[in-house]
Amino acid sequence: MQRLENQQPTLLEKSYTLEDWQGGYESLKEEFDYWIDDIEEEIPPQLRGTLFRNGPGLLDINGQRIHHPFDGDGMISRITFINGRAHFCNRFVRTDGYLAEQKAGKILYRGVFGTRKPGGLLANIFDFKIKNIANTNVIYWGDKLLALWEAAEPYSLDPFTLETLGKEYFDEVLSKGEGFGAHPRFDPSCIQDNGAPCLVNFAIKPGPSTTIKIFELNSAAKVIRKYAHQVSGFCFIHDFAITPHHYIFFQNPVVFNPIPFVFGVRAAGECIKFKPDQNTKIIVIPRFPRGEDSELKILETQSGFVFHHVNAFAVGDEIFIDSICYDSLSTVKPKSDFRQVDFAAASPSQLWRFHINLQDGQVKRNLIEGRCCEFPSIHPDHGGRDYRYIYLGASHAADVNAPLQALLKIDLKSGERQLWSAAPRGFTGEPIFVPRPDAQAEDDGWLLAVVYDATCHRSDVVILDARDLNKGAIARLHLKHHIPYGLHGNFTPKTFLSN
Repeated sequence: MQRLENQQPTLLEKSYTLEDWQGGYESLKEEFDYWIDDIEEEIPPQLRGTLFRNGPGLLDINGQRIHHPFDGDGMISRITFINGRAHFCNRFVRTDGYLAEQKAGKILYRGVFGTRKPGGLLANIFDFKIKNIANTNVIYWGDKLLALWEAAEPYSLDPFTLETLGKEYFDEVLSKGEGFGAHPRFDPSCIQDNGAPCLVNFAIKPGPSTTIKIFELNSAAKVIRKYAHQVSGFCFIHDFAITPHHYIFFQNPVVFNPIPFVFGVRAAGECIKFKPDQNTKIIVIPRFPRGEDSELKILETQSGFVFHHVNAFAVGDEIFIDSICYDSLSTVKPKSDFRQVDFAAASPSQLWRFHINLQDGQVKRNLIEGRCCEFPSIHPDHGGRDYRYIYLGASHAADVNAPLQALLKIDLKSGERQLWSAAPRGFTGEPIFVPRPDAQAEDDGWLLAVVYDATCHRSDVVILDARDLNKGAIARLHLKHHIPYGLHGNFTPKTFLSN
C-alpha cells in the first residue's frame, strides 16, 4: 500500500521543469563553516554524529565548463548533528590537479567523461594524464577520512577541518596511482576475523583481460588481506556486492576502443560502447578460498547495465543480489550538453533481484520496483546479510523516467511502498539510513538526504522517520546556499567540529 498524504496538491503533467533541475548543476565555489539556524521543526536530540557527502563541486574552471559532471572536482560537505543542533562545513579536496588548475585559472587536464583541454586536437593528442578528482565517495574508517575516486589512490582529510592531508597508501600497500574503489562494502561481522567488522574494497585494471584487485581492511584501516583475480575481457565496474563468503561483480557487456582516446578525439568514457547482443556476466569469487571452493565462477544473465547494487545475501548454495539495472549504458557524446537531457526518451533505472544457483549455474531475475530509482541505502548491520528494507532516491511519478525527486522505502517482506516527494521544485539524491541508538527493529532510525530546492536555489538537509516516510519531513534544515548534486556519502556516530 502506498500513501501520499504528505505531498503537494496534484502536479502538472511533468513533476519538474528542466530549468529547475539544471540549477543543481551550478558550481559552488565558496567554502562555508557555520551553524545551521534556519530549521523547520526540530532535529531529533538522539541524532548524533556526522554525515559526510562527496560530489563534483566545480562544474567549471574559471568559466570554462566541464563536459560532464563526473569530471568535476570533489567537494566534501560535512553536517554534524549534536545536542539537537547541526553544523555545516564544506571544502574542496586539494588534489594536485585542483591546485594546478586553480592557480592557472583554466582547464589543464583531460577528463574521463569528455572534458578536453583548450587548444583542440593538438593539445589533447597523446596526453594520457588524467586528474585525480576525488569526487565520488567519502568514508570515515579506522580514524581516517578518505575521499575516493576509483581510478586512483584516496586522499586523506582532516575530519575536523576537512583540510587535505595528502594521498593515502595504507602503509605502502597501494602503489602510486593504483586505484582504490569508490564503492567499498562494510562487513559488520567478518568470519575470518572472529566477528570483527571489516571494510572490503576493490580496484579494476582493465584491458583485453582485466585484473580485479580486492582489499580487506580491519577496523584500524590496515590492509589485512589482498587478492588479485584475472577475468577475460574489458570490465567497466563501479560497484560490487559481498556476502560473508563471496565477492560478486557484474561484468557489464561493453567494449572499449582506445584509438580515439589516444589521438585526443574522445575521452576514455566516450570510447566505451554498450553491446546489447551480449549477456551480462556475474563473477562470483570466494572470499576465503579453500580447496575446491577456491575458483571463481562466471554465470550469465540477460543483457543490461548495472552501476549500483543494493545488497547480497546467501542461502546455502544460492545467492540473491538486488541491483539497480539499466536497459543499456547511455553514450556520452563529444558535443553533447549533459544539462539538456531528454529524460522521457530514456529507459528508467529499476530495481531487480538476481537469484543465482552456484551448483547448476542458473540465474533467475525478477523485477522488484519498476519506478525510476537509484542510490540505494540499507541498515549498515545488514550488509551481506538477509534484510527487509531498502531506501532509494526515486522519481515522483511511477510510470516515467525522470529526475530523482522523491525518497522511496520498500518493504521486501510485505511489499509495502512509502514515498516522500520533494516535487515539483525539489530534487533528491542518495538517502542515508542512520539507525536510532539501541534500536531493535531494522527500520528504526532516520533517513538523511540533501535536497536541492530550485525555488530558492539552495539545498536543504531533510530528516525523515525511516519507519514511516508518510509522516513527511520531521525536520528540514535550510542551508545558506546550494550544494551541487552529489554522488555518495556515509554517516558516522562520531562528531567533528572545526571550532
